[in-house]
Amino acid sequence: MTTHPLLGVALVLAAASLWGTTGTAQALSGQALPATWFGALRLAVAALFFAAYAAWTLPRGWRNGAALPKGSLLAAGVAMAVYNLAFFGGVRLTGVAVGTAVALGSGPVWAGVLQSLLTRQVPPRGWWLGTALAVTGGVLMAGVGGAGTPVDLVGVLLCLSAGLSYAAYTLATKTLVPVAPPAVITLSAFGVAALLALPAAWVEAGVPTVRAADAAAVLYVGVVTAGVAYLLYSHALHHVSAATGVTLALAEPVVAFLLALAVVGERPPVAACAGLLLVVSGVAVVVRTEMARART
Repeated sequence: MTTHPLLGVALVLAAASLWGTTGTAQALSGQALPATWFGALRLAVAALFFAAYAAWTLPRGWRNGAALPKGSLLAAGVAMAVYNLAFFGGVRLTGVAVGTAVALGSGPVWAGVLQSLLTRQVPPRGWWLGTALAVTGGVLMAGVGGAGTPVDLVGVLLCLSAGLSYAAYTLATKTLVPVAPPAVITLSAFGVAALLALPAAWVEAGVPTVRAADAAAVLYVGVVTAGVAYLLYSHALHHVSAATGVTLALAEPVVAFLLALAVVGERPPVAACAGLLLVVSGVAVVVRTEMARART
């Protein structure tokens, strides 16, 4: 398949813009629903969305089931389940701006290391430079350890786990995109993730009470920030490397940061503005590197 890196970049940035609204949607729901249930129900709604999308768009052969690499499929599903449970738990403990920045800021580092170890494809120097700038900016945006802001260690560890899981999901999905349509990949991965996350949420938090605000938020994050966004992301991985995809997703904390300021009312440190510029600069360097790699 012919690759178009610029299209891949645009698709990742579009997905990241949708992902950036997730934490704010959770915050605006009132957060009465336990974080584990919020993440698990998001996966369930997304799986239903992908089932409907697959039934509508795919040929009958795919609707009847297609053989996928079971190892990659299981890895993608487990990684997505862990990512959702860890991310929403971490955001609840650390706040939208901090949680999103730590989770997504650590993702590119995990992705670069995993890609180097598992596929022997070491990202080029420009990728490491851009990623270093973007991750540094993410730390400044989070304000970790600065301006007297208290840091919840458990929340930070959960967000770091989310970053690792997100990188693992991307690498697993990258191995699937040559052999299956994005609708099949997302339906399979999110179906596995929902089957794992729903019992885990029940064990951890019992039977939930879902208010109208919770239901609206879960429906939004399931359809928009999971369903539509991950379809865009899966299409993007046809055109860019896994490491590049994860780094470009750092546009998400930029969106989340701005929404946390404008909508949620959070007030991160002043240094966060410099961090935002560093993230944008780092993403620009990674985009330039990806374009140069495609020309060689």
